[in-house]
Amino acid sequence: MCQAAETGDPAVLRMLGSRYTVVDGGLASTLQAGGYEVDGDPLWSARLLATHPHAIKKVHTAFLEAGAEVLVCGSYQASVSGFQQHLSTTREEALALIGRSATLALDAVQEFEKGERGDHPKVVAGSVGPYGACQADGSEYTGSYIPSMTQSDLMTWHRPRLEALAGAGLRVVALETLPALSEALALLGLLREFPDLKAWVTFSCKDAKHTSYGDHFGEAVKACYEQGRDQLIAVGVNCSPPHLITPLLQEASQLLPSPKILPRVVYPNSGEEWVAGKGWKARGDEISWPFLDEVGVWAEMGAQLVGGCCRLGPVDIANIAGVLRSLPDP
Repeated sequence: MCQAAETGDPAVLRMLGSRYTVVDGGLASTLQAGGYEVDGDPLWSARLLATHPHAIKKVHTAFLEAGAEVLVCGSYQASVSGFQQHLSTTREEALALIGRSATLALDAVQEFEKGERGDHPKVVAGSVGPYGACQADGSEYTGSYIPSMTQSDLMTWHRPRLEALAGAGLRVVALETLPALSEALALLGLLREFPDLKAWVTFSCKDAKHTSYGDHFGEAVKACYEQGRDQLIAVGVNCSPPHLITPLLQEASQLLPSPKILPRVVYPNSGEEWVAGKGWKARGDEISWPFLDEVGVWAEMGAQLVGGCCRLGPVDIANIAGVLRSLPDP
C-alpha cells in the first residue's frame, strides 16, 4: 500500500475526495513536546532532518498510530538557502535533506503497514510552506514580504523544493500556511511544471474573512480553483485558530463549487498565537482547542480532509479521527 502513496495511484487520490480522511498534526510542536529544541531555531524542525531524522520518523509513526491517513512530511521550513546558511551545506546536500523529509514519512508508512494495520492506504504529502516560514520572523502570519516579491521571484525560490519532493517519489503536495493569494497563485503556476503532482492549498487567516495578508478568503480560494483546478484536490485553511474555521468555510461555500467537486481541507492550530522571538502564546481571548464538537460541522460544510496543525499532537488527532469515523461518508 505504500507503493500507492509513492506513485500517486488514482485510487488514493479518489479516496481523498470520496470520504472523510484524517490528516496528521503539528510535527514541530510534537517534536518540541518530545524534548527537541525547535522554537527559536531559524530552521525550526527542518534542522532535525540533518541532526535527528529518527525523531521525525518517530513522530510520523505516532500520528499513524493515532489514526492519521495523510502524513505531511517535514519540509515546511526546509529550503536550499536556509540549509546553506544555517548548516553550511552544498546545494546538493540541501536538496538531499529535503528529499529525506519525504523518505522518512514514506518509510514510516511502509513500516506501519507491514502489520496490515488500517483499512485504507496512507498518503504522504510534501509540505510546501510559504517563503516567510524560512525567514524565521513570523512573516508567514503577516505576508509582509509579499509587496517586495514578484510572482517570478516566488516561483524561483520555491522551485528547488518541489523538484526535490517530486524526485523523492511524492505525488501530493500541501501548499500550506500561505498568507497571501499572490503566493498561492505563484505556486499553482509553478505546479504546472510538475504535471504528475496534485496539491491542496491552505491559507493562514487572521480573522473570519481574510487571509493573514488581508485577501478575502472566499475570493482567494475561488482564484486558486480557477487557476489550478487540473491539479488541485482541495482548498482550505490551516494553522489558524479553530474558532475561525466555520465562518471561513462559509465564506468559501459562497464562491466555490460543491465540495463533491472540490473538497475542503482544514487543520487548525490550537488557538494560540505565534509571536516572533517568543514562540506560541495564549491569545487574549483564550479561545483554544478542544473544538471537537465543531469537527462534525466542518465535515458537513465539505471539509473531507481534517487534521491539526501547531500544538495539536497525536492525542488530538486520535480524537479528530474518532469523530470523523462516526460520520457517514459524504
